[in-house]
Amino acid sequence: MPIDYHTHNYRCGHAVGTLEEYVLSAIDKGLDEIGLSDHMPLLHISHEDNPDIAMTMEELPRYVEECLSLQEKYKDRIAVRVGLEGDFIEGYEEKIEAIVQAYPWDYVIGSVHFLGTWDVTDFRQVHQWEGRSVIAAYEQYFDAIQKAAATGFYDYIGHIDAIKRFGYRPEEDPSALEDAALQAVKKHNLAFELNAAGIHAPCKEMYPSVKMLERAKAYDIPVTFGSDAHHPDKVGQKQADAQTMLKNVGYTHLATFQGRKRVLKPF
Repeated sequence: MPIDYHTHNYRCGHAVGTLEEYVLSAIDKGLDEIGLSDHMPLLHISHEDNPDIAMTMEELPRYVEECLSLQEKYKDRIAVRVGLEGDFIEGYEEKIEAIVQAYPWDYVIGSVHFLGTWDVTDFRQVHQWEGRSVIAAYEQYFDAIQKAAATGFYDYIGHIDAIKRFGYRPEEDPSALEDAALQAVKKHNLAFELNAAGIHAPCKEMYPSVKMLERAKAYDIPVTFGSDAHHPDKVGQKQADAQTMLKNVGYTHLATFQGRKRVLKPF
C-alpha cells in the first residue's frame, strides 16, 4: 500500500506530532504519497469550549502554508498531498464551501462526525447513546453521508460507517442505509476510503466493514486508503491487512489525488 491519505497533527488538539514528523514517518516506511488532512475548524460549536477537536480558523492558513512548504521541501523523496478533513455539518454548507474554495487543496475528505452537536466519534460523548434509538442514529448518520456526497465539496468520503465506532449496532439490519450511502457516493462520482483506525476502536474492524466494502466494489466505487494516524508512528498502520481486504473483494487500484483530480494507481 504505497499511500496514506488520512493523517492528523498537533494542531487539532487530540493528535501529537508535527506535519514534518508525519512526512518523515511516511518516507521511513517507504510510502510513495502522504496526505496531510487535518480537521477543518469548528463551525457550529465553540472552539473555546472544545479546544481539542480541531484547529482554529486563525490556524488554517498557517496549516496550509506549512503543508505547501513541506510539499516543496520533500518533493524529491515523497509526494506530499495537501488535504483537509472537511466535516459535513448540515446547515453550514456555505461556510464549508468557503473553506474548500479558499485554498489550493489536492483533496478534501467528506466526513461525518457530528449529528447536531453530538460527536459520534468522541469517546467522551459515548454516554449520548444512552436511551437513544440506535437505528434512528444510524438513519441520521447515513442520511448525512448522502447529503455530504451531494454537496460537491468533497473528493472522497472518509470512514463511511464510523457510526459503529463504539460498538453500538442496531438490532435492525442497517444494510439498506449503508447501501443508500454507497449509491450516493457513486451517483456523485466520489471515492471512499478504507480507514484502518477502526481496528483499534471498540468496533474492532476497519471502516467500512468487509460486507460494505464488497458492495462498494460491486458498485465500482474507487477506493483510497487512510490510516487516520494521530501519531507519526501510526502512518500506514495496518497496510498489509488493508491490502488483503481490498484484494479479496477485487480491488486492484487506489484512488490518488492532485489538484482535486483523481488518478487510479495499481497496488
